[in-house]
Amino acid sequence: MPCLRIALFYCCWLLAQPVYAQHAAPLFTIPFERDSNETLHYEEIIRCYEKMAAAYPGQFQLSTSGSTDAGLPLHVAVLSNDGVFDPARIRQSGRRILLINNGIHPGEPEGIDATVLLLRDLLAAPGTALDHLVLVVIPVYNVGGCLNRNSSTRANQNGPESYGFRGNARNYDLNRDFIKSDTRNAQSFQEIFQRWMPDVFIDNHTSNGADYQYTLTLIPTLHNKLEAPLDQFLQQKMIPYLFGDLKNRGWEMTPYVDGPGNTPDSGLISFCDYARYSTGYAALWNTIGFMPETHMLKPFADRLRSTRAFMESVIAFVGENYLELGETRQRAMEITRNKTRFSLDWQLDTTRQQDFLFKGYAAKYKPSEVSGLPRLWYDRNEPYAKAIPYYNEYLPAMEIAKPRAYVIPQAWSEVVQRLQRNGVRMDALERDTLLETESYFIRSFETRNGWEGHYYHYQIALETKNMQRAFRKGDWLVRTNQEANRFIVETLEPQAPDSWFAWNFFEPILMQKEYFSAYVFEDLAADYLKEHPEIQAELAEKRQKDPKFAVSASAQLDWVYRHSPWYEPAHRMYPVARIN
Repeated sequence: MPCLRIALFYCCWLLAQPVYAQHAAPLFTIPFERDSNETLHYEEIIRCYEKMAAAYPGQFQLSTSGSTDAGLPLHVAVLSNDGVFDPARIRQSGRRILLINNGIHPGEPEGIDATVLLLRDLLAAPGTALDHLVLVVIPVYNVGGCLNRNSSTRANQNGPESYGFRGNARNYDLNRDFIKSDTRNAQSFQEIFQRWMPDVFIDNHTSNGADYQYTLTLIPTLHNKLEAPLDQFLQQKMIPYLFGDLKNRGWEMTPYVDGPGNTPDSGLISFCDYARYSTGYAALWNTIGFMPETHMLKPFADRLRSTRAFMESVIAFVGENYLELGETRQRAMEITRNKTRFSLDWQLDTTRQQDFLFKGYAAKYKPSEVSGLPRLWYDRNEPYAKAIPYYNEYLPAMEIAKPRAYVIPQAWSEVVQRLQRNGVRMDALERDTLLETESYFIRSFETRNGWEGHYYHYQIALETKNMQRAFRKGDWLVRTNQEANRFIVETLEPQAPDSWFAWNFFEPILMQKEYFSAYVFEDLAADYLKEHPEIQAELAEKRQKDPKFAVSASAQLDWVYRHSPWYEPAHRMYPVARIN
């Protein structure tokens, strides 16, 4: 009888155990666990996620969301301990959302493998960290690059044995495409981001550059770009926690190694992550973004383990601080909705610095065996730890007063579609309408040719005119009383570094469509000057001040044309109008 009672007790105990305890062995193993210099192939990655979804249907969901340029879908995995997979219900419950993106550059595969192992082990032993947190994971973002398996393109990298390629199926660098969104990958990502609207975002990478002692470096969102409550939360609480916790885990971190000189001992500069980059895009929505960059020269095994440790540290922090994070982010969103001025560009504040105890190697020079000229090298036999300046503050370099609304002619459908994809609330005009506007004219700009599928414009100079303009039924009114305000302003103000004008979406307005035949226009111009002596006087003044202009008949005739009623009014007029 006692034996029977013991047996019954043991059976009941087994039935009461969570599902994961029934798995004596891991659900699966990956190549890295057999050979620490191997990484998963694309098909193996998806199979791992499918196995987790099948084994834990109440906690783990795998779905597809949109397509990629490779013609394959973009997968999204969600780990939610209570089985709720609806983002609205998750937010209502007070839980935070962490979005993890992997394989944007598949030659940097640590995040891919590290996340598979992390999810597998969290499902087997969830712990309490996920009680207040839901994980949303893109297993492989650059599917085409992951399929393009190549072992030679990253000449400076220490493993793994083979890996994917940086460019996607159309050879785009996806970490330049978060605003212009030329690729199906980026378009799908925007839909995923808007659906989940994460509180924190991690985009896993590998660095290039100098040699130093650290395996793990970190690019956080440029804190100055976040609204003040979130800026303070990130700088004063979250980053100190992560640096301390990673050190305790055996992976001491440094800020991303980029500085004013050729070697790290000259100092470190925080990376200004414009909206074209993943963390810069996230910041437009008051999402705290992190780009962990493991060091290319460290063994792949160390890079993978430190990446996993970083994700675990973020999970632990959010689990402990979920209430404060949620409240702080909500206050930041309210500020974005109601503020009247926005910064469009930033410049480094070189007057403010802090000391950072950096652990590097002595930088030296010796004759190159290739050129015979001096070349840089780092002597690992001479490690050092010394305080170096760390520049972590930026100042607004360009500010703009927010208009009450923007009006976008429906003809510019590519711009309208991008706004809609990013959840911007818009209203179609119900009738043809004359509106009092503040309108821009593009007066000058510089251009970088052939960059990521575009001509990129910068140093844009504008002339502003208050004028009445006619808009048609179906044109779009975008009011600036919404949480998307920063996205709206940074894309629609043409002088912003990542505006759609900068990425040449409005290129046709820069080309004059009508002109004149000089021998015919000469008589018209002469009559026009007689009828408008004020223009005649202005022309004479310009001849007097500009000797080159004074000896050019064609330049003077063109000047008169541009000041005449025959000059096309829409030339270089920015189509998007401001309503104040």
